[in-house]
Amino acid sequence: MTLIVNKYIWRRLALIVCAFGLPITAHAAAASVGEHTLANGMRVIVKTDRRAPVVVSMVWYKVGSVDEVNGVTGVAHVLEHMLFKGTKNNPNADFSKIVAAVGGRDNAFTSRDYTGYFQTVQKFQLSLMLKLEADRMVNALIPPEAFKKEINVIMEERRWRTDDRPRSLTYEQLTATALRAHPYRTPVVGWMNDLQNMRAEDAREFYEKWYAPNNATLVVVGDVSHEEVFKLAQQHFGPLKSKTLPPRKPQEEPAQTGIRRITVKAPAEQPYMLMAYRAPKLIDAEKDWEPYALDMLASVLDGNDASRFSRELIRGTQIASSVDASYDGVGRGPAFFYFSGVPTAGKTLNELEQAVRREVQKVIDNGVTEDELKRLKAQVTASRIYERDSMFFQARQIGSMEVIGFSHESIDVMTEKFKAVTAEQVREVAKKYLIDDALTVAYLDPQPVGDKKPAAPPAGVRHAQ
Repeated sequence: MTLIVNKYIWRRLALIVCAFGLPITAHAAAASVGEHTLANGMRVIVKTDRRAPVVVSMVWYKVGSVDEVNGVTGVAHVLEHMLFKGTKNNPNADFSKIVAAVGGRDNAFTSRDYTGYFQTVQKFQLSLMLKLEADRMVNALIPPEAFKKEINVIMEERRWRTDDRPRSLTYEQLTATALRAHPYRTPVVGWMNDLQNMRAEDAREFYEKWYAPNNATLVVVGDVSHEEVFKLAQQHFGPLKSKTLPPRKPQEEPAQTGIRRITVKAPAEQPYMLMAYRAPKLIDAEKDWEPYALDMLASVLDGNDASRFSRELIRGTQIASSVDASYDGVGRGPAFFYFSGVPTAGKTLNELEQAVRREVQKVIDNGVTEDELKRLKAQVTASRIYERDSMFFQARQIGSMEVIGFSHESIDVMTEKFKAVTAEQVREVAKKYLIDDALTVAYLDPQPVGDKKPAAPPAGVRHAQ
């Protein structure tokens, strides 16, 4: 299963998956996408793409690690694993083997904001996929013995993805320091102690609370018509009963009142720096402008090989062997603007941090040029066109936008808003938000690595697709 550990590691996820959309006309979007809501509250969204006789089917649940409570962190991801282990109707079935037997591919992902399950199959297998998804939506088995085996796999996955990866460990500690109250501060995979003490009953309780048709969205993209998918959705999901979902209480992070710093000591080859500034997230796709300007700021600093960081810090002063900027402005929780980097041999983390700060100050003092903006806007527009070649991307874009709270119909608006960002707006958000009172800094202090070899992925953990 694919675990989306955090938004920094997937630094361009907001752009790739759900942030600012594809450059298509409103007429084209309206013509190719159809929507329907079943009587039980489940939403169905279909995009016809007849370039190949295949479909991508995704079921999205609006539940992720943000919905967990202390003591059972990681349960959303644990439950994702367990939903491949059989149902009351098929107690010994392996979901993935059934999909593979008909020539398809499947996987799943868990993030802070949502959990998703998907398959890519020939179009005439879509009915079977929806039948299987409807079955595990309400009939999943979570037997204690199978749970005990799977929790060991997940603990090993945590070691492989985080504990044995110093940069991931540094990010995890940075997030736990930058946030004091909001559940985004906990890792999607969960804290090890919680995993060690988790019970099958914890996963069952989470399942009973959140897995329901009225908390799910079905997205299908491929060689199908809207009407045939709506009929199949009604056939398989229509009989399922809706549930009264737990109330989602506001979870506001208290204001930060000063810079926070931590040092993480871990076996590593190189030192590493992470800086995270609290920043506003996208709330209203049409009225907001600051999130688009922040994303443009990240692109100005680190959008391509001609960006400022590459030109000034890597090729110029050669203070950094790598340095990055990113903004994760789309989500259900707090947003951050990130910098990260590795200093060149002989340079310190503090020297790298000061160099990054100087480049930010240049933007504040002198702004950015129209030529920089023009190049970046053209680059983003071109990338959106290429991304349309992937049915999987189209399905994931639609689903992630919808489950976070944006309509896929906002795609054109988002694209135009990004293209409308001005040089002065970029300068303004740099000055307003990249301030010490909103900053958390983490330094990785590398410890001797010894003879330890990189761990192989544990059995049962599949790579991201």
